[in-house]
Formats: sequence, C-alpha cells, structure tokens
Amino acid sequence: MKIKLQNTHRDELPMADCQLPIGSGERVPGRTSAIANRKSRIENAFTLVEMLLVVTIIGILAALVIPKIVGRGEQARQTAAYTDIHGGIKSALDQFEVDNGGYPRSLQDLLTPPSNARNWHGPYLDKLPIDPWGNPYIYYFPGKHIPNTYDLISTGQSGKEGAEDNIVSWK
Repeated sequence: MKIKLQNTHRDELPMADCQLPIGSGERVPGRTSAIANRKSRIENAFTLVEMLLVVTIIGILAALVIPKIVGRGEQARQTAAYTDIHGGIKSALDQFEVDNGGYPRSLQDLLTPPSNARNWHGPYLDKLPIDPWGNPYIYYFPGKHIPNTYDLISTGQSGKEGAEDNIVSWK
C-alpha cells in the first residue's frame, strides 16, 4: 500500500491519497482509492427493483397497444379489396369500354386482345387481379345487379360468393 501526502495550504489538514491493490486500478476523478472507485461503479448500476419496474411498464403498454393493432389486418384487407374494385380494376374496365365501345366479356380481355376488339390499346392490367385473401375477383358482364354494366366481386375471407363478407361493385 502506498500513501502519499498531498500539498495543502496552511489552513488545511494534510490529505492522504491511498492506493490499495484491489480492483482494476482505474481511478475516478474525485475518489481517493480503488475501493471508492468500485463503489461508484456499483452506485451507477440498475437495481433489480428498477429493472422489474421497467419490465412491468413495458408489459402494461404492450397490453394496451397490441389489441388495437391486431384487429386492423382484416380491416386493411377489406379496404384494399374495395379500392381494387372501385379504383384500379374499375379504371381498367372503363378504359377498355372507352376504347372498344363495351365492357370485356372476362377480365382476361384486359390482358390479351379479344377477337372482337376493334380498338384494343391494352394491356389494361399487368396481370389478373387477385383479392387480398388470395382469391380471384369474380366478374360478370352483363352484370346481374346492373344489367348495362358489370358486376365485380371479391369473395372476402370466406371465399364464397354470396356470403356477407363479399365486397361488390354495385354498393
């Protein structure tokens, strides 16, 4: 053990700077020994109670947020199908109707020219559309609900035409 007296002013008592052979020997400014240095590292660590408190708060927040996020997947698929029917596919069908004087007999006519197309400027779609549940859209021309136009249907999660979860072009 080394003890070194530091110079002091005349009104102060002399201070000893002790160096004990304990610990890594790293020094923290303002501390006078390796023991005090180790103690400062312990004071800077988190206690078990603090860690449990943080984990509990994160658990409470997750319990509040996750249920609100989980139910949104189905709603997003319904919105995507509605947007396809009343947006992208409708635009392609309307463009075909403007170019050819009538709606196509099938959705395939939007990709390849039908034999009776006089002014086909397609393809009007990149590929045959699939609804967000992985089912092909159902297309009828002339439409069953609006005879002078078409019916376009997504069978929804059920995959069955006529079910309550169908998303349709006439509503």
